[in-house]
Amino acid sequence: MSTKPLEFEQPIAELEAEIQKLKTKSASQKIDMSEQIASMEATLQETRNEIYNNLTPWQRVQIARHTNRPFMLDYVFHAFEDFCELHGDRHIGDDHSMPGGFARIGDQRVVVVGHQKGRDTKENLKRNFGSAHPEGYRKALRLMKLAERFGLPVVCMIDTPGAFPGIGAEERNIAEAIAFNLREMALLKVPIIACVLGEGGSGGALGIGVADRVLMMENAYYSVISPEGCAAILWKHRKHAPEAAEAMKIAAPDLGKLNLIDEVIAEPKGGAHHDHAEAAENFKKVVLEQLKQVQSLTTEEMLDARYEKFRQYGEWQGAE
Repeated sequence: MSTKPLEFEQPIAELEAEIQKLKTKSASQKIDMSEQIASMEATLQETRNEIYNNLTPWQRVQIARHTNRPFMLDYVFHAFEDFCELHGDRHIGDDHSMPGGFARIGDQRVVVVGHQKGRDTKENLKRNFGSAHPEGYRKALRLMKLAERFGLPVVCMIDTPGAFPGIGAEERNIAEAIAFNLREMALLKVPIIACVLGEGGSGGALGIGVADRVLMMENAYYSVISPEGCAAILWKHRKHAPEAAEAMKIAAPDLGKLNLIDEVIAEPKGGAHHDHAEAAENFKKVVLEQLKQVQSLTTEEMLDARYEKFRQYGEWQGAE
């Protein structure tokens, strides 16, 4: 998939352009330039490895926000089958930023819900830039309760900069909608698998993030506040976002080391936006593995483990 290079990917883009020029010149002028091309391709591979094997948290944030990155419905298309979307929260209306419905992943029937962003202005307006309204969270919970009634596992896909902070959302009590989801998801009597696909912003992410297994794509981030927001508070300027991203430990590898998530899902080299199908296949494999583990527990064991999982968050033992 053709993608616009990010700022830190410019050395790679320049080498790729030079290699293409050499290949074009070789073909048009019938000159054997195979040695030069092979040398530059080796340099390109070394440059790719150097950059992608040493990504900073801020660079991962940039990848997580890439407009060509696969979104929730892209994963549904590649990793799931027989998706049947359901609409409405039965109170206010339907929220297009939080699609969901019945689906099948592998041989497992599930209910899937998640945040959906847009790639152009028209779609972003429809999807509200991936920021759900209160009715989105209420719809998500309605579908989870439906899953519980039919004994189906729930798969939640998180990808939002945060819940929508507009006046209408406040009037319809978005804080209550998210808080209610937290309580009800903690008590849901079917397995829940949650995965942060890209952005995992604040309570907007947590509103569908209480799960038996919390997973993250390799270049996703999960945070109580955006790096820019943190920088504006602590350093009084958004330009310090890279330092904020480093300090907050919001990237998937850091959260894995802190035991705040259960598994990091590998992405194609350079990010999921380079190969949607491969990213979705990796996602599918890990989700099925984790789901199998949770399904081996009794309902009582599963609920106790879910409670203990979140109860231990924030525990810290210092040096004596």
